[in-house]
Amino acid sequence: MAQIETEQTLGEKVGTLALTIAAGWVAQKAVSMIWKGVTGNDAPNKPDDPELDLLQATVFAAVAAGTAVFAKRLAAKGAHRAALRIASRRTPV
Repeated sequence: MAQIETEQTLGEKVGTLALTIAAGWVAQKAVSMIWKGVTGNDAPNKPDDPELDLLQATVFAAVAAGTAVFAKRLAAKGAHRAALRIASRRTPV
């Protein structure tokens, strides 16, 4: 049975970081655009704003957090796959 490698290489860590930042930025823009399309208002950016409805703030926080987790997992998975592809090319058969 093949041994599963769990230790990340430096390249994989850097790749994960870069992809996570990029995915987070894209996710933030997507959530903001969708929020504006659905509610007609800009996405909340100040959680302690007294004019912001508590329900609206809670829903936005849940959607934004869920999207962030999804983006981070996709980025980590993509970086891991890329690192495995690169490592397999370097390893002589």
